[in-house]
Amino acid sequence: MSGPSLPLYDKELYSDAMPFDGHRRDIEPADVHGRFHTARRLVFAALIALWVALPWISVGGHPAVFIDIDRRTLYLFGGTFNAQDGWMLFFLVTGLAFSVLFSTALLGRAWCGWTCPQTVFLEGVYRRVERWIEGPREKRLRRNAGPATASKLAVKGLSHAAYALLSFLIAHVFLAYFVSLPKELEMVRHNPAAHPEAFAWATAVTVALYLNFAWFREQLCVVVCPYGRLQSVLIDGQSLFVGYDAKRGEPRGKKGAEGAGDCVDCKRCIAVCPTGVDIRKGVQLECLACTACIDACDDVMARLGRPRGLIRYDSQDGLAGKARRILRPRVAFYAVLMLIGATVAVVTTSRRTDFEANLLRLQGASFTLSGDDVRDSLDLHVVNKVARARSFKIEVEPVDGMQVVLPLSTVSLPSLGNAHAPLFLTMPRSRFHGAFKVHVAIVAEDEPARAVNVVGTFLGPT
Repeated sequence: MSGPSLPLYDKELYSDAMPFDGHRRDIEPADVHGRFHTARRLVFAALIALWVALPWISVGGHPAVFIDIDRRTLYLFGGTFNAQDGWMLFFLVTGLAFSVLFSTALLGRAWCGWTCPQTVFLEGVYRRVERWIEGPREKRLRRNAGPATASKLAVKGLSHAAYALLSFLIAHVFLAYFVSLPKELEMVRHNPAAHPEAFAWATAVTVALYLNFAWFREQLCVVVCPYGRLQSVLIDGQSLFVGYDAKRGEPRGKKGAEGAGDCVDCKRCIAVCPTGVDIRKGVQLECLACTACIDACDDVMARLGRPRGLIRYDSQDGLAGKARRILRPRVAFYAVLMLIGATVAVVTTSRRTDFEANLLRLQGASFTLSGDDVRDSLDLHVVNKVARARSFKIEVEPVDGMQVVLPLSTVSLPSLGNAHAPLFLTMPRSRFHGAFKVHVAIVAEDEPARAVNVVGTFLGPT
């Protein structure tokens, strides 16, 4: 049985950022000015300044954020975390993930438009340099459509040289988070062959950044990033997003046209969009909520003597004229998950000790008999987890009849150093009536109030 064939896609509703034929559009966003543009520039500047400054800021003798690959250690705002603390990162990461869910349910794609590194560097750095070198949008479009003249090649070559230099600098700031800034400054003064791994990583990151910001650009958000596709299940009719007020704007028409809405179909909102979408078609996964269309439309409305807000931050219910509720089950659920993750991360971090100790049994027999005595040999492993040298005192809780031989009653350890201290415990066989617990306290001499207690087992013949 056959029937009429139906089109798989409606070309009118198909993505503006990814046309129906699958070819990529060359997007050259126009310049825009306004209150949101100014606010975003300030946010971009603050985020980039913080990112660049963190390797320079010293806290406790180490950078504020430093992932020491050689020693497998994380320095985070004065705290020192080794591989044994890796499980704590789970709660930190989940807390951050839930915060993104919470912000999405409440504010829509504010993350994408305001704080995502892709947006921050593309809009806050690379495109600003591009506009400075190549001029405004109209000039760029004419140059791109024109023949390959010497002037065009020179301008394009200068732009790509700037992109490469920016990528090189950003890659080296990124590398400083893993090798420390002093060590990196030393590396760049020597032959790359002296540090092949660091050189290879810096080169790879530079190339990746250049390809992304000089060519791939908005496609990372439109094609690769899954966040835009996830937003459909994270938001509801009350979530904020950048939307077009169709009730006010439609039908479109020139100023003074009878029965026309406020939208004059100037397409200025499309010209300034970094992904090239038409916001008037409704919610689209390619929309980054960058607010450029809000500033552009507000400027046009001001010129026409009409109220601003034809395109604005609002919810779907708000654009439909309904009341907007901030507190609702979805927001509350994500908020609870975020608070649980943050609370667990804070509690586990606050209860984390600055050193660790484990009491193990030496290799060999579980115990030995020496005449009328039972002897156990234990090994105490102590790890210093702070960024300074420390000394630790070892104390064994006395047990009636047990003798303790402790060759190292005090151990001195460098930062992240560790040591093994043997314990030889002896008890007369006549006093041994079964296995019992042995308690050992390890006390840091600079913090005697904070001690770690470990427990072992004294074994003997049954």
